[in-house]
Amino acid sequence: MARVYLSLGSNLEPHRYLRAALDELRTHFGAIAVSPAYRSRSVGFDGADFVNLAVGLDTELEPEALNDWLHALEDRHGRRRDVPRYSDRTLDVDVVLYGEQVIDGPGHLQIPRKELQHAFVLKPLADIAPQVRHPVSGRTMAELWAAFPQEREPLLAEPL
Repeated sequence: MARVYLSLGSNLEPHRYLRAALDELRTHFGAIAVSPAYRSRSVGFDGADFVNLAVGLDTELEPEALNDWLHALEDRHGRRRDVPRYSDRTLDVDVVLYGEQVIDGPGHLQIPRKELQHAFVLKPLADIAPQVRHPVSGRTMAELWAAFPQEREPLLAEPL
């Protein structure tokens, strides 16, 4: 059993799609830890604001199988794959950390996710897993967040 941390985001009907994703994650994996949600500007393209949060869960699925399951979850909730990769989306779910593994694999499977360098991934993760260490730098999520230039990427708390 591995402890896994996910990043979830949406900028198309985010409350609807994030709630639906959380329901499916609970149904499939049981108890999950859920961070507060935050609104932020889109990164990498000009689009509507995103709402993001983090989830911690335990799974017996291997990283590739989990990634496939998450892609199917996105697809069930209207994720389009026939548009540019950086564009508006109903649901985006990424494996950010999988135990202490470091992976660069197929299907955009990258662990730890490079998006940990952005507030919209780092802050929610620091909220639910402050003492978890980055498998490469060895720094905790709390340490990484404390060192983050928060004015660069402002976040607003977003009730779900």
